[in-house]
This record gives sequence, structure tokens and C-alpha cells, in this order.
Amino acid sequence: MTVHEDEEQESVPHKKKPLSDVEKRKKKIEPGSLMKAVIRPGGGESTPSDGDQVIYHFTVRTLDGVVVESTRSECGGKGTPIRHVLGKSKMILGLFEGIPTMLKAEVAMFKMKPELHYGEADRPLTFPDSFPKEDELHFEIEMLDFFKVKVINEGQGWESPREPYEVKAWISAKTSEGKEILLCSQGEPYFFTFGKSESTEVFLKEAPISVLLVPKGLEMGIGTMTRGEKAVVYVTNQYITQSPLMPIIEGVEEVWFEIEHVHFIQVRDMLGDGRLIKRRIHDGRGCLKYVSAAQMKTSCDFPMDCPLHDSLLCIHYKGMLLNEEKTVFYNTRVDNNGQPLEFGSGEGLVPKGLEMCVRLMLPGEIALVKCPPDYAYDKFPRPANVPEGAHIQWEIELLRFEMPKDWTGLNFKAIMDEADKIRGTGNGLFKKGKFELAKAKYEKVLY
Repeated sequence: MTVHEDEEQESVPHKKKPLSDVEKRKKKIEPGSLMKAVIRPGGGESTPSDGDQVIYHFTVRTLDGVVVESTRSECGGKGTPIRHVLGKSKMILGLFEGIPTMLKAEVAMFKMKPELHYGEADRPLTFPDSFPKEDELHFEIEMLDFFKVKVINEGQGWESPREPYEVKAWISAKTSEGKEILLCSQGEPYFFTFGKSESTEVFLKEAPISVLLVPKGLEMGIGTMTRGEKAVVYVTNQYITQSPLMPIIEGVEEVWFEIEHVHFIQVRDMLGDGRLIKRRIHDGRGCLKYVSAAQMKTSCDFPMDCPLHDSLLCIHYKGMLLNEEKTVFYNTRVDNNGQPLEFGSGEGLVPKGLEMCVRLMLPGEIALVKCPPDYAYDKFPRPANVPEGAHIQWEIELLRFEMPKDWTGLNFKAIMDEADKIRGTGNGLFKKGKFELAKAKYEKVLY
């Protein structure tokens, strides 16, 4: 190589490595946009880092102290803390930057400019229309715990299991010294219901106590995993709780669980009391996005391609008496000349329990719904072959839905015409004594 060639090669500028999405987001942080005040000091010296699972409660308030959203039951939330994996789960920028500064058991207040929460451009999270995204807000965070998670193979999709999902997973466990505790690699994957407990007698002299079907720390780790993901979860002894899966080993400080998340079935407890259960048996299709906790009544994320708002719905369904699957009292594929049922949601045209579940379905999804009498036909015109007080099982397929017309860009006359239609529907519901549905229509026109 000649001297001139050497000089030419040295003069060629090196290409800079493109910034990652995380680095691009961090460049948006300006001095004073994120401020932290410690309310209660934490313990220890370690703070969470990328790959750690963090478990925390949060409450968002305006600067005047008005609660916007919260995970705490005393502030209107469900009482279930958030579980995220740093560097993997989608988070607002302020928490992505602030949470790694916290110790275990610490309570801190983060004051965030809009661009650090839901006012951030190109944020990975959506939010309800009512969220004050343009305001400066206080985020109160209580760091309950964090521990290590090592991802071996990435999973598919966005969704991870939560109570009361049905989970299948290959699970093995060993101590930090390498001693094997549990090996589950033959036969069938371990099956359990997330969050479900069973009564067991731990000692002969004690009364039966309720224990989780898997150790608490293991369940918390699986709760961050997507379908098909393979990971190692490091669980300290305080979270190795009694379970049918494995015994408690005395003197073990930490257990390493290797988990292959084979499959889970989405199960929703629609009323929170176990009476109205929606169980997905075939996945739907759609563009899935994350939403904030204020949009959901659980600690989980909802797909935005569901007909959450009043829509025109098109479904096939089969109605059966619960535990009497051969007693089919109606089937749109047979009794409706094979034609699907089309109806407008929010108009009381189908039993309440059926509509509640369809609103949380994706196009193409098939779900099995178990419904109590008061959400089925005890408060709705009852088919002749359905006895009073009957518990119902529906198999529902959502074929498609049409969202209501967007009023953005409409002129005054067009908006008034749409408002008159909705008001007319409300009047009809009011005359039928369906006052709550009528009220919802009137409020839609007013607001």
C-alpha cells in the first residue's frame, strides 16, 4: 500500500453508529424537565438496571393534587402494582430515566414536564383522551422490589399473562451453586392459572392455608414474558413461597428459574367476582398498542383495535346452557339462515354480558363466555327454551366492526345531524326504561 493510499484511507471519515431508540429518547431530556424528591428513603445500595424486573405502585397527580390515575386502591386503582422489565417493557420517558435511580422500598416523587410523560412526541404508549398530556405532573412511585431477568430468546407479540390467564411453560430450577431443584422437560409443559391459589395443609397441626400454584417470584417473572419467550428469572428466597410445583429448600438464598413460555390463553374476569368470564380460544387480528392504566380496569394493556366505543358490530354466536353444551338454544349459522348478527353497541340490543365481552374482542377472535343470569336473559327478552335463572355459555366470533363517525372536520350542520341521531337513539332507550344507556347517549352529545 502506498503512502498516498494510506493518507486517503485515514482521511475517510468513520461512520458513526446510529443511535438506538433508547438513546434517541434520552436526548430529549433537558435540564429541569425531570425533578426527583425522595419521600421515604429505601434500603440497601443497589438500584435496578436494564434487564431487571421492577415492581412498583404509582399515582399520578396534577400540581394541584388531583389524582389522574393510580394503581393504588385508595386512589381509585385496582391495588395491583405494575411489573416492567427495564429496557424491554414500554415506559414513559420520565419513568424510564427515574426508576433506575430508586432503591428497594423507596418512595419518590418525580415532577415531569409534558415531554417526559404522555406529551412526548413519538411516545411508545397511548393515553385516554381525558389525560392532561400538556400539563406538568407529579408521579409518586413506590419501588416495591426488583430482581434480575435474563432473556435467552425473545417472544412474540406484546401481551404477557396476568390473572386469571391460563399458562403453559417448561420450567426448571437450580440454586446459584448449580444444584438442580426442579426439571420439567418431558411429557407436557406445566399448566397453571395465573394468580390462582389452592388450599393446602402445610403442617398437620395448622389449618389449611392458601398458596399460589407456582412460587410468587416465579409467577411475577412469568408475568413479564410474552408468548414463546425463554428467560432465566433470578428469585431471592423471600419470594420462594410454598407451592405444589416444588418444595421450599432450606438455606437457599436464591433460585434460578429457566422458563420457556410455551403458550397462554387470555382469560378475563369481566366483573371481578368470577361470574362473567371471557376465555379467548382463537386469537384475533389487529394492530396492537399499549395504553395507560387509566384506560383499563386491570393492570394490563388493552389492544386498541377492539370496539371499546359504541360501534356497529358483526358477530356469529352460539348460545348454550352452561354445562349443557348439547343444549344449543340459538346459533346464527343455523337459525339466522347462516347470516351473522349485526347490532349497534350501547343500544341494549343484546344481553349486557355478551356486549361487554364483544367490546374486548379483536376482529377474527373467537371467545367462550360464561355468563350469570342477571347479565344474560333474566334482564333481557329470554328465548323460549332458556329457563329463568339459567347460566349461559356463548361461543362468539367477532367478524368485523365499524367505529362511529369521527366528527373532526365536519361542518356545523353535519355535526348537528349526527347529534340528533344520537339524541334520538337516547330518547328511544329512555322510553324503554334503559336509563343508563340513554344517559350515555345524552352525555356523548353534550361532551
